[in-house]
Amino acid sequence: MNDLRIIFMGTPDFAVPSLEILVEHKYKVVAVITAPDKPQGRGQKITFSPVKESALKHGIPVLQPTNLKSPAFLEELKSYQANLQIVVAFRMLPESVWSLPSLGTFNLHGSLLPQYRGAAPINWAIINGEKETGVTTFFLKHEIDTGSIIFQETEPILEEDTVGSLYERLMYKGAKLVLKTVKAIEAGSYPSLPQNENTVIRHAPKIFKETCEIKWDQSTEQIYNFVRGLSPYPAAWAMLNDKFFKILKCRKLDSADGVTQSIPGSIRTDNKQCLHIKTADGWIGIEEFQPEGKKKMLVQEFFRGNKI
Repeated sequence: MNDLRIIFMGTPDFAVPSLEILVEHKYKVVAVITAPDKPQGRGQKITFSPVKESALKHGIPVLQPTNLKSPAFLEELKSYQANLQIVVAFRMLPESVWSLPSLGTFNLHGSLLPQYRGAAPINWAIINGEKETGVTTFFLKHEIDTGSIIFQETEPILEEDTVGSLYERLMYKGAKLVLKTVKAIEAGSYPSLPQNENTVIRHAPKIFKETCEIKWDQSTEQIYNFVRGLSPYPAAWAMLNDKFFKILKCRKLDSADGVTQSIPGSIRTDNKQCLHIKTADGWIGIEEFQPEGKKKMLVQEFFRGNKI
């Protein structure tokens, strides 16, 4: 058995259960690397990343480099004499960092690789209407998300899932997979299988505000999946009567329900209970949205003091 000295790298809440499970099982996490502190909110108060909060709670040293290639940082990293590095939701690492430990550096990714390589795998799996996804641990190499697979676990995508609900399940499933991977590496017996490149690979590029605009000339199914795949964050959006709305929840309506000759994007509403928008092949019912500058609300709440 190897005497593990682990450096853990991660920033958002998705990475926290993976760090916590290692601490719970008495693994020696000698340092945590996370993003620099950032000012947030209206008061621009300096806030720590969720991973930093967790590390400090457990008394683990925290490094927050702005430049991962800087000689000073690399020297500090070497001083911890780690033989394994674990990456969960962190930025791209230079080879000088990921090649450092003798047992390698492995990453937890929120998809069944090689599918959905990239920054937003959970979003894109829902947007594309997949029925199944999962989590993968793999060893890092030069090209992003292409290294040899250690373990995978599948997770069904439910019809009512949003990126929020699926993210939550994968976060905890991923933590268990990280623990399983560490135990296997500790025992010196683990698979390391090259990814299958002889398949059509769907990618998961970073999502920007422009990416999130709803195109009403798509099918009802596509728009329904698009809204789910971006809810609650960063949220799909649309202009309704020249005003900006984030669309957080919708439902598919029967394509035979209502006026079929309307053009996509047409609105019909009683300004009390229902707000329906025409798609390429039917109608979508908006249930929850967020008008610009206001809190999120049910459509019925909005109609108490507003009209469309």
